[in-house]
Amino acid sequence: MAEAIDMPRLSDTMTEGVIASWHKNVGDTVKKGDILADIETDKATMELESYKDGVLLHRGAENGMKLQVNDLLAIIGKQGEDVSAILAKYTVAPSASIEKDAAPITPKEKAEPAIIPANPQPTKQTAAIDLASIEEVVLMPRLSDTMTEGVIASWHKKIGDPVKKGDVLADIETDKATMELESYKNGILLYLGANAGEKIVVNDLLCIIGDKDFAIDSIVAAAKGGNTNAAQPSVAESVNAVEVNNEKPVAPAVVEQPLVENEGRILASPLAKKMAEEKGIDLRYVKGSADNGRIVKTDVENYKPIPQPATTVQTNVAIAPNEAIVPTPNETKPALVNAPAGEESYEDVPVSQMRKIIAKRLAESKFTAPHFYLTMSIDMDNSIDSRNKINELSPVKISFNDLVLKAVAVALKQHPKVNSSWLGDKIRINHHVNIGVAVAVEEGLLVPVVRFADTKSLSQIAVEVKNYAQKAKDKKLQPTDWEGNTFTISNLGMFGIDQFTAIINPPDACILAIGGISKIPVVKNGQVVPGNVMKVTLSCDHRVVDGATGAAFLQTVKSLLE
Repeated sequence: MAEAIDMPRLSDTMTEGVIASWHKNVGDTVKKGDILADIETDKATMELESYKDGVLLHRGAENGMKLQVNDLLAIIGKQGEDVSAILAKYTVAPSASIEKDAAPITPKEKAEPAIIPANPQPTKQTAAIDLASIEEVVLMPRLSDTMTEGVIASWHKKIGDPVKKGDVLADIETDKATMELESYKNGILLYLGANAGEKIVVNDLLCIIGDKDFAIDSIVAAAKGGNTNAAQPSVAESVNAVEVNNEKPVAPAVVEQPLVENEGRILASPLAKKMAEEKGIDLRYVKGSADNGRIVKTDVENYKPIPQPATTVQTNVAIAPNEAIVPTPNETKPALVNAPAGEESYEDVPVSQMRKIIAKRLAESKFTAPHFYLTMSIDMDNSIDSRNKINELSPVKISFNDLVLKAVAVALKQHPKVNSSWLGDKIRINHHVNIGVAVAVEEGLLVPVVRFADTKSLSQIAVEVKNYAQKAKDKKLQPTDWEGNTFTISNLGMFGIDQFTAIINPPDACILAIGGISKIPVVKNGQVVPGNVMKVTLSCDHRVVDGATGAAFLQTVKSLLE
C-alpha cells in the first residue's frame, strides 16, 4: 500500500525545508536506508533517508522549492499504484493541483510554474503574495537559533550576474558570526533586497534569482508592503536608463568612487596583505599584476586611492585641519587623531548584531534567573605537576583550562542537577555533558560547545578548544558549533583576573568563572609555605540549583583538580 512521507522537522527551530536535490526520480526503486533527497533546513543541509521499500510514485516539490514541515514530500508504494486518495488529503496549491481522474504522475511530467503577469494591475491581493511559495524568491534565512535579523556584510554577486547552485551570494553578519550564504538554485540575479551594510529581518526578501524574463514587479511590491527597507533597482532598471520627452534628467554631482577590482576571495601575497594593512588600503580596489590577478608588493606600493571628501563625527568642538578624522577604506569607524587635551569629544558606534543579542540574552538571564554565587579556592600544586608530566609525553599541549574542563565534565556526571535547564513548567536534567567555552572575539563573546566532554581525553579536548577559538576569531563558526550547551565555563585567568562572577548562559542552569593561579602563602602541615591557588565562582540559577547542590559540585571539582 502506498504511503506518504511528510517533510520532517530536522531541527528544533525548523519550520520549512528547501529541496536542495533529489537522489531519486519518480519511478525509481527505493530501498529502506536509501537517500531520497538533500533537505536544506535553517541550520544545515541534511540527507533524508527512506524508511521503507517500494517505488517513488510522487514528489511533492522539485529541486529548489520550499515545503513547510508536515507538507507532502513524497509517496512511496508499488509500481502503478493509484495515489489520488493520498493526494486528496493534502492541500495542493493551484499551480500544482491535479484533476481528480488524472493518471499517475510519470517521470516525464512536471508541474508548470505559476505565471506572474509582466505588468500586474495593482489589486488588494498584491500585498498578499506568499513569498515563500515562489521558487525564484530567496528569503533571509535564520542562520542561528537566536537570529532575528541579519546584516549584509558584502554581496558576492551583482544584479544581472549568472548564479549557479553552490555559488556564494553574500556574507551575512548574524548575532554570532559572519557566514557565507550559498545559492541553492541556478539562474540570474534579478533583484537585491538590501545593499551592503543594511539589515534584513529573517524571512524578508533577500534577493530574486530566475530567468531574465521573469517579472519581479508584483513580488517586490508585496515585499515592500511589509518591509520598509529600501531595495535596490531591478536588473531592467539598472540596465536601461529612463529618458522622459527625449531629455535626460540632470544628475546631481557625484563623487568619484574607486573601482572594485576584486570580488569575493582576494588573492594576495602575505607581504602585500601586511603592507596594505599598515597603509590602510582596501585590497578590493587594488588590481593584481601576478598570475590569476594575484596582488603583490609592487601593486600595493603603486596603488593611489581616489581622494574622498572629508567626513566628520559629531563633536562639541570645532576640529582644526591638523586634527581631522582620518577614515581608511578598511576601517568601519573613524579614528580621531591628535585630539586636543582638555576638550571633550566622542563618537557613536553602531551596535553590531552580536552585541545586540548578547545584551538581550544576558539581560534576560540576569533579570529573570535568580542568580546566587559560590566561590571556592583550589590548591593547584598537584595539577601543575601533573600538567608538566603530561606535556612531556603528549603530542598536544594541555592547558589548565583543558584540565578544568575535564574535571567539570566528570563532576557534572556525578551531579546531574547542575547539568540542567529551567523550562518554565519543568526542569530538564541532561544526561549528556556538552560544555560551552566562552571565547572573546573583537565584536563580543562566542560560546562554542565541546560535546560529550566527559567521554573525551585531555588531548581531544585541547585540540577541539584550540580549533574552536581559532574559528571564532576567523568568524568561521557554524550554528552546530555553538548550539546544545548544558553547562558553560568562562576563564579570565590568562588576563590576570584573580576572581569574578559570570552571568548564566541560557539555557544552562550554571556557569563556572575561572580565575588565574596565584602564588600565595598557604598553611600545609602546620607550616606556612608557598602555594598555587586558583579561585573559581559558580553562578547558579536558584530555580534549578540549591546552595548545597552547587557546593557539592564544587567540592567534586576541587577534589579532582587537587
